[in-house]
Amino acid sequence: QVQLVESGGGLVQPGGSLRLSCAASGFTLDHYAVGWFRQAPGQEREGLSCIWIHDSDTYYADSVKGRFTISRDNAKNTVYLQMTNLKPEDTAVYTCATVDYCNTYGPGSTNYRGQGTQVTVAS
Repeated sequence: QVQLVESGGGLVQPGGSLRLSCAASGFTLDHYAVGWFRQAPGQEREGLSCIWIHDSDTYYADSVKGRFTISRDNAKNTVYLQMTNLKPEDTAVYTCATVDYCNTYGPGSTNYRGQGTQVTVAS
């Protein structure tokens, strides 16, 4: 069964850090570009970051550049999103997905998608 499962979300204070995980099963994740997205209530989904196949290229939205880092652990078939200096406006449901491409303009169309994990930044 092909599946992506996110974990690592939770409640954190402003300025804190979280590491989100996107674990794949049923397929090999390093054969795909992978993106992280988020959606807050009443807002459109935002493509935050993506990583191309073999880690050759990454992308970060301006809203998270310098604070978030995407990486892969192929041995664990997992992609991570390390989030630091979190702000209240980072509060959203975060979702990972395989994407058609990852370039300087962001992630492409999504294919396999996880169910999401809630991140809440509040004091």
